[in-house]
Amino acid sequence: MTAKAATWELSRRTLSLERPLVMGILNVTPDSFSDATRFLTLERAVERALELEREGADIIDIGGESTRPNAPAVDLAEELRRVVPVVEALAGRLQVPISVDTYKAGVARAACAAGAEIVNDVSGLFFDPAMAGAVAEADAGLVVMHTRGRPDRMQADTRYGDLVAEVKGYLSDSLALAREAGILESRIAVDPGIGFGKSVEGNLELIRRLSELLPLGRPILVGPSRKSFITSVLGSGGNERLFGTAAAVAVSILNGASIVRVHDVAAMRDVALMARALA
Repeated sequence: MTAKAATWELSRRTLSLERPLVMGILNVTPDSFSDATRFLTLERAVERALELEREGADIIDIGGESTRPNAPAVDLAEELRRVVPVVEALAGRLQVPISVDTYKAGVARAACAAGAEIVNDVSGLFFDPAMAGAVAEADAGLVVMHTRGRPDRMQADTRYGDLVAEVKGYLSDSLALAREAGILESRIAVDPGIGFGKSVEGNLELIRRLSELLPLGRPILVGPSRKSFITSVLGSGGNERLFGTAAAVAVSILNGASIVRVHDVAAMRDVALMARALA
C-alpha cells in the first residue's frame, strides 16, 4: 500500500494523521436525511457542536444545504443565514477546527472570515468557478470530493466503466484546479464521494478499493455515515444504521482512510482507533 500523508495543514494549525481523525457532522438544515430539524436554532446547533467535541470529534463540519440525493438547491443568502452565525458562535468556543460544508464560494469566504479553517466542497471545486480562489485567499484547508452532477440529478446515472479510475481522474483534476489557484497540496484532502452518484455496488466497491486513491498523495476522507447503501445491504431503518456505518468506517481505515466524517462521534472514534490498531 502506498504510504499515507502524515499531516494535514489548515489555515491556523497542522493536524497529525498518526491516528484517524473523526469529523463530526453538524447539519443546520431543515431537510437533512439524518438530523431533520434537530439543530435548526443557533443555541441548539452550538450545544450540539460542543457535544460532538466532548465525544471526541477532531473537526466539526457545519452544513447549511442538504446534499442528499434529489435535494433541492438552497440560495446563497439562505445558506449564509444558516451557517455563518453558527460558525461565529463556535469560533471562540471550540478547541477543534471548524469545517464548512459548501460548494458556494460566497459561503466559503464568509465562513472562513467568521472562523472556519476548512472548506469541504462536495463538487471538488467544479460547481462554482470562484471557489478555488476563495479557498486560496482564506489559506484554508480543503476537501475535494467526487460527484456526478448536482444533488438533484446525481443518482440519474450511476453506471461507470471503471468507477475507481473515474473517481481518481476527477480528484486529480480537482487537485490541478487547486494548484492553479495557488492552494498548497498540503492543505488538501480527497473524498471519493460515498453516496454521490454511485449505486449500492459502487459504494461498496469504492470502500474495498480505497487504497487505489493513495497514489494521489493526499489524505483520504470518507463519509459513509448512516447512508442509504447501508440499509440496502442490511435492510434496516434510518436509526439502525450504526453498525453498518461502523463496518464501513473500519474497512475504510484498513484500506487507507485518514479522516472519517460521521454523525455518531463517540462510537465511530472507538471504531476508528480499533481499526488503526488492527491495521
